[in-house]
Amino acid sequence: MIEVITHGVYLVGGKPQEAAPAGMNPEKGRQNTIAYSILNAHNVGDSKKMRIKFDSLVSHDITYVGIIQTARASGLQEFPIPYAMTNCHNSLCAVGGTINEDDHVFGLSAAKKYGGIFVPTNQSVIHSYAREALAKCGDMILGSDSHTRYGALGTMGVGEGGGELVKQLLSNTYDVNAPEVVLVYLTGAPKRGVGPHDVALALVKATFKSGVVKNKVLEFVGPGIKSLSADFRNGIDVMTTETTCLSSIWETDEEIQKFYTIHGRPEAYKKLQPQEGAYYDMMITIDLSKVEPMIALPFHPSNAYTIAEFKANAKDILREVEEEAKKTFGGKVNLKLTDKVVGKDVMGDQGIIAGCAGGLFDNIVEAAQILDGGSTGNSYFGLSVYPTSVPVNLALTRIGAIEKLLMAGAIVKPSFCGPCFGAGDVPANNGLSLRHVTRNFPNREGSKPSDGQVATVALMDARSIAATALNGGKITAATEIEYTPKHVEYEFDKSVYEKRIYYGFGKANPNEELKYGPNITDWPKMYPLTDHILLKLAAVIRDEVTTTDELIPSGETSSYRSNPLRLAEFALSRRVPEYVGRAKAIKAMDESRREGNAPEEIINALSKVGNAKELINETTVASCVFANKPGDGSAREQAASCQKVLGGLANICYEYATKRYRSNCINWGIIPFTLAKDTKFDYEVDDYVFVPNIKDAIANGKEEIPAKVITKDGKVHDITLYCAGLTADEKEILIDGCLINYYGRNLKKN
Repeated sequence: MIEVITHGVYLVGGKPQEAAPAGMNPEKGRQNTIAYSILNAHNVGDSKKMRIKFDSLVSHDITYVGIIQTARASGLQEFPIPYAMTNCHNSLCAVGGTINEDDHVFGLSAAKKYGGIFVPTNQSVIHSYAREALAKCGDMILGSDSHTRYGALGTMGVGEGGGELVKQLLSNTYDVNAPEVVLVYLTGAPKRGVGPHDVALALVKATFKSGVVKNKVLEFVGPGIKSLSADFRNGIDVMTTETTCLSSIWETDEEIQKFYTIHGRPEAYKKLQPQEGAYYDMMITIDLSKVEPMIALPFHPSNAYTIAEFKANAKDILREVEEEAKKTFGGKVNLKLTDKVVGKDVMGDQGIIAGCAGGLFDNIVEAAQILDGGSTGNSYFGLSVYPTSVPVNLALTRIGAIEKLLMAGAIVKPSFCGPCFGAGDVPANNGLSLRHVTRNFPNREGSKPSDGQVATVALMDARSIAATALNGGKITAATEIEYTPKHVEYEFDKSVYEKRIYYGFGKANPNEELKYGPNITDWPKMYPLTDHILLKLAAVIRDEVTTTDELIPSGETSSYRSNPLRLAEFALSRRVPEYVGRAKAIKAMDESRREGNAPEEIINALSKVGNAKELINETTVASCVFANKPGDGSAREQAASCQKVLGGLANICYEYATKRYRSNCINWGIIPFTLAKDTKFDYEVDDYVFVPNIKDAIANGKEEIPAKVITKDGKVHDITLYCAGLTADEKEILIDGCLINYYGRNLKKN
C-alpha cells in the first residue's frame, strides 16, 4: 500500500529512478521540482536561508484579533496583500456572553479600516474559502491555522502562528531554511468505498512517528493522480499537516483546471509538473488500489489501522488506548473502551462529517448515496454533517443530497470547524465519536478530564462513517456494504458570497474606527531580555510528545482568544493544572525583584552561582516548561503567548515537534532551548536553571550555552543548553523580548 524510501531519487520520464541523469546532481535537480519553482519565485533571500513573501493570508476568529492587535501596535497602516478573515471557530462556543460576536464585529471593522476580506459566521470554514477564492497555481498562502494546505490546487500553503502573519502584514518575510522535498508517487485508483481520509491516515501512519518528513515539502506526482477528483485530492492534501511536513504541492491537470473554471477563476490555473531530472531527497510510493478503509484510534491520526484489522483485534487495541489514557490523564478519569466490543461488533456512539477535511462536496454526496433509503436508527448513535461552505451546502441541497441525509436521520449543520477542536457535538462521557475531521488528540472532542469527564475520537472517512450509521453504529467499512457511487458534478454559486462577504482589499479606510468589545484587550507589557536569566521549572512533562492542545486547550477556551490575561488562565489546565498558579507566583517574585525587593528565595538561589547582589539587577526570574518534544499539532500561537503572559521566558526540550511552535516561542520572546539527546534531564518542578550571559550568547550567535541547575535541596549541577539556528531577526526579537517590542523599537527608530 505505502512504501517509504529514505534515499534520494530522480524523476526521469515521469518515473522515479536512483541513478542521476547525465549532467544532473541533487542540488541542480532539486531546482527542477515544482516546490522549488514556487519557492524560488517567492524568495527574496539567498538559496539556503530563504526569506519568503506570500501572495495572500488567511486567519479565523480564534487568531485574527490577536494578529491585528499585534500588527497595529507595530505600526500597521494597510494590508499589503489580500487577507481573508473567516469566522468558523468561535461560532458556537456557548460561553462568555457577547465576546464571540464582539470579535466578529472587530474583524469586520478591521477589514474596512485596513482593506481586508471578511467572511461572516458560518459562510465557510477557513480552508474552504481559501480554496474557493484565494488559491492559484504557483502561489503561496500563509495561514494562522496548521491545516493551511492547498497543494492539490497548485498552491503552497504554510500554517504558522500569528506572529508570522504579522511579519507579512508589515511587509517583512517568512524565514526558513531551504527545505528538502519528498516525492509522493501515486499509482492505481481507489476501490469503491475508499475515500481521501483512508489514504491520508495511511500516509500519516507511515510517516509521523519516525519524523521522516518533518519540515519537508511533500510533492505529489504520478499516474494515480488522474484517478482522483479535486475534492479527493484536497481531502488527502489537508491531512499532510499531520505528517509534520512544512508544506505540500501537487502536479496539476485538467481536473484542477476544471476546479478553477467551476469557481469562476479560470485564469488561476496553470499546469504544474516537475521538470525532467527533478531530484527528491526521499520518496513515498502509494498504490491507491491497495488502500483499505482506515480508522485512527485515540490519541493521534497516526495510531491508524485498517478497519478490518481493528475489528479483528478490537479488544487488544482498545485496551492499549485505555492504558494510554491512564498515562495521559494521570488517573483522573477511567476511560473504558473495551466495552464497545459487543460480540463480533464494535460500537461507535456518534458520527461526525465536518470541516476542511470531511465536509467536502464529494464526501457528503457519497455519504448521502450510502444512506439513501436507510436510517441512522433511534438508539444512541447519531450522525451530524457540516458542509464546508454555504455554496457547498447550496449545491448539496439542489441535487437532493441534503434531503437524503435528513430522511435517513442525519442532522445537517452550518459550516463550522468546531467538531475538529472540541467546540461542537461533544459526545457523552466515555463516548467514542467517529469523525471525518483532521485530529483526534486528547480532549479534541471537548470533554474535561479535570471535571471527571472523558471521551474520545476515532478518525474515519465519511464513506465508512455513513456505512456505520446505516448499520446502527456498528463500525463498518464502506467496502463492506453494497452501493453504487455515482459521480455528481459540483456547481459553485458565488452569488451567496457576493451578498454576504466584505471584499475590502485595496479599499482601506484609515478613518474607520475599530470596534472593541470589552473582552478585546491589549497585550500586557513585556520586558527586553536581561544579561542573565534564572528559570524556575513550573511544569515538567515527560510524555513522548506534548501537543499544543495540551499547552493551551481548544474548545470553550477559544472564546477568550482576544483577552491574553483571561486566556492564560487555561494554560496547561488539562495537563498540569498547577502550572498557572506556579507561573504567577514566579512572575510575582520577578516583579518584586524589579521593584528592588527581591525575595529571599531568589537571593539564595543566585548566591549558589555567584554574587547575588551583583547579579540581581540583571537577572530576570521567569517560569520555564520542560517537555521532551513539545508543539505537535495546531499552529495556535497562544501555546507560547500564554506562557509569556504568565511570565515565562524559556522552554527546554530535546526537540520541537514542529517549526511553527518553535517560531511561535521566538516571536513571543520564549527562548527555545534544546538539550543534547544523551543529556539526562531528571530535574523536577521548583528546581532552578541559571543561564548566565544569555543576552550576549544570543546576540553573538553562541549556540552552545553553559548553564547551572540549582535543585530544591541546594545542589548545583552543570548543564549545557543549545539554541541553534537563530536568524538575525530572531536574535533581535528574543533580545527585545517579543515581536511587538521588536517592531515597536524599529518604529521609533524610523
